[in-house]
Amino acid sequence: MAQFWKPGTEKPRLLDDGEGGVLFFSSSYSSSSSGFGFSSTEKQRQRLPVYKYRTAILYLVETHATTIIVGETGSGKTTQIPQFLKEAGWADGGRVIACTQPRRLAVQAVASRVAEEMGVKLGEEVGYTIRFEDLTNPDVTRVKFLTDGVLLREMMDDPLLTKYSVIMVDEAHERSISTDMLLGLLKKIQRRRPDLRLIISSATIEAKSMSTFFQMSKRRRGLEGETLEPKVEPAILSVEGRGFNVQIFYLEEPVSDYVQSAVSTVLSIHEQEPPGDILVFLTGQDDIDAAVQLLIEEGQNDRKKSELIVLPLYSGLSRAEQDLIFSPTPRGKRKVVISTNIAETSLTLEGIVYVIDSGFSKQRFYNPITDIESLIVAPISKASARQRTGRAGRIRPGKCYRLYTEEYFINEMPAEGIPEMQRSNLVTCVIQLKALGIDNILGFDWPSPPSPEVMVRALEVLYSLGVLDDDAKLTSPIGFQVAEIPLEPMISKMILASGELGCSEEIMTIAAVLSIQSIWASSRGAQKELDEARLRFAAAEGDHVTFLNVYKGFLQSNKSSQWCHKNFINYQAMKKVMEVREQLRRIAQRLGIIMKSCERDTTAIRKAVTAGFFANACQIEAYSHNGMYKTVRGSQEVYIHPSSVLFRVNPKWVVYHSLVSTDRQYMRNVVTIDPGWLTEVAPHFYQQRQLSHMPH
Repeated sequence: MAQFWKPGTEKPRLLDDGEGGVLFFSSSYSSSSSGFGFSSTEKQRQRLPVYKYRTAILYLVETHATTIIVGETGSGKTTQIPQFLKEAGWADGGRVIACTQPRRLAVQAVASRVAEEMGVKLGEEVGYTIRFEDLTNPDVTRVKFLTDGVLLREMMDDPLLTKYSVIMVDEAHERSISTDMLLGLLKKIQRRRPDLRLIISSATIEAKSMSTFFQMSKRRRGLEGETLEPKVEPAILSVEGRGFNVQIFYLEEPVSDYVQSAVSTVLSIHEQEPPGDILVFLTGQDDIDAAVQLLIEEGQNDRKKSELIVLPLYSGLSRAEQDLIFSPTPRGKRKVVISTNIAETSLTLEGIVYVIDSGFSKQRFYNPITDIESLIVAPISKASARQRTGRAGRIRPGKCYRLYTEEYFINEMPAEGIPEMQRSNLVTCVIQLKALGIDNILGFDWPSPPSPEVMVRALEVLYSLGVLDDDAKLTSPIGFQVAEIPLEPMISKMILASGELGCSEEIMTIAAVLSIQSIWASSRGAQKELDEARLRFAAAEGDHVTFLNVYKGFLQSNKSSQWCHKNFINYQAMKKVMEVREQLRRIAQRLGIIMKSCERDTTAIRKAVTAGFFANACQIEAYSHNGMYKTVRGSQEVYIHPSSVLFRVNPKWVVYHSLVSTDRQYMRNVVTIDPGWLTEVAPHFYQQRQLSHMPH
């Protein structure tokens, strides 16, 4: 009888996988698969390009404070280097080796892979921590994978990160805000902890600028003037990837609908090309769900097309769905993975021979003048396009189909992406630095400095939230409490206000839902049914109160997945809401917030939301026929998003949680308010005068 088990667990015993009963083959070379055993994993490891650099890497880490490793995705650097370090004794004496990733999904996948290769149970010697999920054991864990953001939080309790001997910052070229903050802070820590070793690993040639950034100005001298080890000059090592040649195809003419174009490209590859899996790069969950749906429908009408196994890949996936993506493709089938840019560098998918690149990704852009941060579908850079192409040449020569013209690639595509730090709202970033005791924010040493306007706007919002005082120091207790809650400051402020307003139980639920991408199932061709399901829970006061109805229904159904399915609610997301809510309750109790329920008094709930999100208040235009609102600050034109329960209801005054930008600026997660509350919760932000002049 064939044995099934989940990657990252011990040898099979009877197994309930806790994900709804789906159990998977482990990959053929799993350390625990019978007959292959240890030696086969060892052989697998030795085949990775990074293996032949093992001695060089360990020598450089020994002799240099900072080592910069440039290696293509797939060279094995992420899974192997932490193991090399452990084998060389860097985790002896209770010390820990940390490896950070910008993305949660990568943290889970890599940790589970490394535990499997080392033949240990995930959560013991090898563990991981992401926001709201900690799978480590402080007494036993020696190799720890975590997101950049989690390591930043750990600095609040231990500013010098004393338990770590080596910190590897992986995928540094993604230049997320957290990565850039981390690099700036690690550079500071190194001055105080000469023994700390850093490894910065990146897929593109950002090595030179990283090296310049980590140059220490003066060498530290010992007593007799001899130089202290390790060397402060960063070392650079390039690890070649095991790339095969990839042929690139361009479109003759630009297309208007890249989703449709991607789907037809998948079908023609499937009809004309030899076996091999296909990886498609689209922009986000909506696009991906649409493409998956189109391909599944094709498969239902045609036997040949039913050989396609179509799998989505984006950050909100459950563990069971992740495991499907990483498991080998069954004989006679072809896997089609439809992904966001997460598969560009963070995750290596074996078996991919064909890549389809839409040429777009979702990117944040923040305008400090209007104070609007939008998620925009924008063209990728040439550097990203090359990364995507490289995904096809892992196991044999591959092909990459670019859904744009060659002329566009050469003449119009930007060479490099803009670091997130320079196109985002930095409120969360500023409060973290303040909490770490870094007061001169404008003078902080960044790998790429953000614009002063963005910094000033962030300081202004934090001041209006009562988090910073007149000297731009954290206020006590509010500032410190807000910094303690691992959510965006506006949500944290809403939680603190709920304690005083006596609706903390309800606000905990709302905060947990807002911290998750979406609790609704994707509509995949059933938009009408989804809209009807939403109406069953809809509350006249808006989306936040609607979430409470969904949560209540979920509890009354005994947390049933059937109930979720019937009501177009994402079961995995609701399980996550429960976990996050529990964590938030623990934090709130630690901060002394009294847990109370307001028993359906929605005024208290909406006031608490306003206390956090007053800066996002909007008023409907007096004679607007098309539902146009103006933001109270800045008078920007915005509209209620079609997914909101207030779409077309158009109440006079609302606050929103976030904006998305497509053809217009849409407000997501909207709640009705009384304009009088604005001057009540944020008098210095909204002077009485300003509001009284507004048409009611």
